[in-house]
Amino acid sequence: MSILVTGGAGYIGSIVAEELIEQGRDVVVFDNLSNGHRAAVHPQASFVQGELSRRAHVRAVFEGYEIDAVMHFASYTLVGESMEHPFMYLGDNVTNGLNLLREAVEHDVRRFILSSTANLFDEPETIPIDENEDIVPGSPYGESKRILERYLHWLDRIYGFRFAALRYFNAAGASPDGVRGEDHDPETHLIPITLQVALGQRDHITIFGDDYPTRDGTCVRDYIHVVDLAQAHILALDALDEGSRTYNLGNGRGFTVKEVIETCRDVTGHPIPAEPGDRRPGDPPVLIASSECIRQELGWEPRYPDLETIVAHAWEWHSAHPDGYQE
Repeated sequence: MSILVTGGAGYIGSIVAEELIEQGRDVVVFDNLSNGHRAAVHPQASFVQGELSRRAHVRAVFEGYEIDAVMHFASYTLVGESMEHPFMYLGDNVTNGLNLLREAVEHDVRRFILSSTANLFDEPETIPIDENEDIVPGSPYGESKRILERYLHWLDRIYGFRFAALRYFNAAGASPDGVRGEDHDPETHLIPITLQVALGQRDHITIFGDDYPTRDGTCVRDYIHVVDLAQAHILALDALDEGSRTYNLGNGRGFTVKEVIETCRDVTGHPIPAEPGDRRPGDPPVLIASSECIRQELGWEPRYPDLETIVAHAWEWHSAHPDGYQE
């Protein structure tokens, strides 16, 4: 089986590609390297640099390789940026995804995994959030993923196009072998930003709001190890013959911002100064996923559920790559 991984030079995509290859699958990585890194691409993967916005580039991949399935990670993903530049998300994310879907259908590829998002649930009524929660996207980014999910629904009905939409919460950590990790510019995620303080690249970490109705006043989030996330993608792919599906993905446990910072202190041995700041608009107090559906249906179980291991793997990678990937 040859799997096309769009965005396979990025954080999650590169680690999913690594896991696929370790299981003996053939992988074709398609990436424009605007946010990804050539050095993150597994050496056994075929690499194609191209633009999803250009259908000729996408068509060439399907014509040049015998593709059996697609995993789609390539996307603009910053919630705040999407509020400032909505057309990048409601336009480019959707159009690029549609180009990919069109070529997949035209080349008779009927298995598709969509990297979706927890940003579909801006104001959840129940915690943990399961798949029956009302979808109210929290930004144009979330809306772009919702639109692609709806496209997939109709392609399934019309063409028998089997898909899995995986809505995950906070991906974190790095590959346990220390080869692949998180390298964004700019970095917006809590764990790598906190580790940058331990590396001496920042003076302190800012806590955006310490007066929320939570156990220590800071926001609660669900962190899932990126390798566990990768395994969920592979299980979902192998289950597509039994029909399309949608899953929420997380550990089902929540950690406060202060707990994450304290864990980073424990792992790194660095004091990591923290300073309170104003709340960020739109930050809900608690976001925790229910992953019961994928656990029951596919037998998925996180191998690295504890926060200390997640942070330790991230710290190993950032310590070895303080300036990120060096292409």
